[in-house]
Amino acid sequence: MRDRATDALYGLGWSTVKTLPEPAARSLGRTVADTAWKRRGPGVLRLERNLARVVPDAGPERLAELSKAGMRSYLRYWMESFRLPTYSKERVVEGFTPKGLHHLDEAFAAGRGVLMALPHLANWDLAGAWVAQALGRNFTTVAERLKPETLYDRFVAYRESLGMEVLPHSGGSAFGTLARRLRAGGMVCLVADRDLSASGVGVDFFGERATMPAGPAILAQHTGAALLPVTLWYDETPVMRGTVHPPVEVPETGERNAKTSAMTQALADVFARGIADHPEDWHMLQRLWLADLDPDRRPAPEAGASGT
Repeated sequence: MRDRATDALYGLGWSTVKTLPEPAARSLGRTVADTAWKRRGPGVLRLERNLARVVPDAGPERLAELSKAGMRSYLRYWMESFRLPTYSKERVVEGFTPKGLHHLDEAFAAGRGVLMALPHLANWDLAGAWVAQALGRNFTTVAERLKPETLYDRFVAYRESLGMEVLPHSGGSAFGTLARRLRAGGMVCLVADRDLSASGVGVDFFGERATMPAGPAILAQHTGAALLPVTLWYDETPVMRGTVHPPVEVPETGERNAKTSAMTQALADVFARGIADHPEDWHMLQRLWLADLDPDRRPAPEAGASGT
C-alpha cells in the first residue's frame, strides 16, 4: 500500500506539475518546502544535523535559516525535475551556465573518455539535460533500484527522455558497461558523495569519517578516462550555475587500493569546498557520516576499492 501511494504521488507530480506555468510551479514548490520545514520531520532534522558539520560555527538560528533555504532548494529541484521533460531545447540551454568546460574539451581532444562525478548539489538532472542539449553528448549513468519497481521505471523513463542511458545500480553488470563507454571515448556521470555499501571508500569529510563510492576512481584507473569533479548551485535567478573542476589524476605510484583511496579523498575535498560555498543547495536529508550510522550498518573500515 505504501509503495503504491509513493508511486502515485510521483506520478501525480510528473503529470500535474509539468502543466503548471513556471511561476506557479515555483510558488508551489516554495509552499511545500516551507510546510515541510515547519513540521520538523526526520528529513529536516537530519538536514540540520548534516549542515551543522558543514557550517560548524552556525548557531540554532543560522542552522534553521539554512535548513529552510535547503528545503526550498530541494523542492526547486523537484519542481524543475517534474517539468524538465516539457522544456524546450532553448529553455534547457538557457537554464544552466557552467564554468570550466575546457576540461571536457581537453579530455575529448586527447581521445579520452570523461567521467563526471557530482555531489547531491542543486539539480544534477538539469545539468545532464544541458549536456545532452547544449553539447550534443549523450551519456551513461546509474540509478538505484527503487521500490516499487514502477517508481524505478518512472525514473528510468524520465532520465532517458533527457538523453541519458540509465543502468541499474545493482546487478553487477553496470561497471563493465560504464568501462566500455569510457574506453570508447564516451561520457559517464555519477552522483558520488554517499555510499553505505561494504565497498565504500573511507574519506575525511568536514572533519569526520564518511564513505564515498569507489567506482569513479576505479573506472578512471581502468579506462584512462578523465575524472572531473563537478559542483552545482542556485542563485537568485532561474539559472543554475556550475563548475567543472580540474581532473583528479591517478597517482603515479602505489597499489590500486591506495590510488583509489587518494583519488576518492581528492573528490571528497572538491565536493566539500562546493558544499561549503553553497550549503543550502546540498540535498542530503539522509545519514552520511559513520558516526550517525547504526554499528551493524557501518561499512568495514578498510573496505575500499572493489565496488562501483
